[in-house]
Amino acid sequence: MRTFKAIATLILAVMATTNIKAQAYGDEGPTLTPNRLGLVYEGAIEKNERGKVNFQRVNYKVDGIDVVANVYTPAGYTPTGKYAAVVVAHPNGGSKDQVAGLYAQRLAEAGFVAIAFDARFQGESGGQPRRTDKPAYRMGDIYGAVDFIQNYPGVDRERIGALGICGGGGYTFAAAQADKRIKAVATLSLFNTGDVRRNGYMRTQRATIGQRQAEASQARQKEAAGAEPEVAGFANMSPDEARKLPIDLYREGYFYYAVTHKTPNAPGTYLKSSLMDTMAWDATDHADLIDQPLLVMAGEKADSRYMSEEAFAKATGTVDKELFIVPGATHIKTYYVKEYVNAIAAKAYAFFKAKLK
Repeated sequence: MRTFKAIATLILAVMATTNIKAQAYGDEGPTLTPNRLGLVYEGAIEKNERGKVNFQRVNYKVDGIDVVANVYTPAGYTPTGKYAAVVVAHPNGGSKDQVAGLYAQRLAEAGFVAIAFDARFQGESGGQPRRTDKPAYRMGDIYGAVDFIQNYPGVDRERIGALGICGGGGYTFAAAQADKRIKAVATLSLFNTGDVRRNGYMRTQRATIGQRQAEASQARQKEAAGAEPEVAGFANMSPDEARKLPIDLYREGYFYYAVTHKTPNAPGTYLKSSLMDTMAWDATDHADLIDQPLLVMAGEKADSRYMSEEAFAKATGTVDKELFIVPGATHIKTYYVKEYVNAIAAKAYAFFKAKLK
């Protein structure tokens, strides 16, 4: 399995032949540490106070596996109310305590009940072997979050939306194709895990699909024989090496997960054997089944933008859809840069308010 560093070198060579320019490195962001609630984003709630957004750590099961999630309730929340709710799915390699928690909190500030959860096999949720990352499981996590939040005190089960970020965006896009309890669906910086694992980022590894499928199959074979599972994902590199990566998602992603918003719940890695499943899957295979209102959001300068635009174009089953491009933003900077977060939160709030009437 090639490291991000090796893949980035390959992509740089492709750029040189296709007139695609590497983007400026830019600011790496504030370096934070998890607060007393385990949250690691600016403006994170520190404690529950009357008259403000409050926070509850909850546990439930999905297919018999324990899930740990954070529920955010709006100021003045009452269990006898009739609130719209939004399920928020975190990025690949991320956790409920980072950007998913940030947008869940912002939605609660706008009057929604919001839930951010750790995917099974990851973060604080249960499941073995750890770091398994398979589409069926990730979609099932979203279904399970809907199961839980529809029965949360004060939630109107007919007014449930979903917001997915990065890999969680691709999985949310796919989950909405099947789960019609989701009445409105939004994605941010959508990452189509199947397309990238299969074809490579920016479609740079199409020539090695069969080879990489064989390697993933061998990794599973070794696991079945009792070997320690092989991990793929963030390369072991120094910050100086990371700054030289030409791809904004990888360069800025390294700093977000390994430096500025680091948490033990988000190692940024996955099992190599999971590639057997992800390489044979695609978030957009049945995009026409989305008949709910759809909001697709992406950074103007994100080198991952093509995935949001393609998913949006393939969602032909809904006439109520909007593509929102965030001026100046790259993929990772939609996670924490205040001006981008404010614009995205306002857009998401207006969307869910209008569609979850």
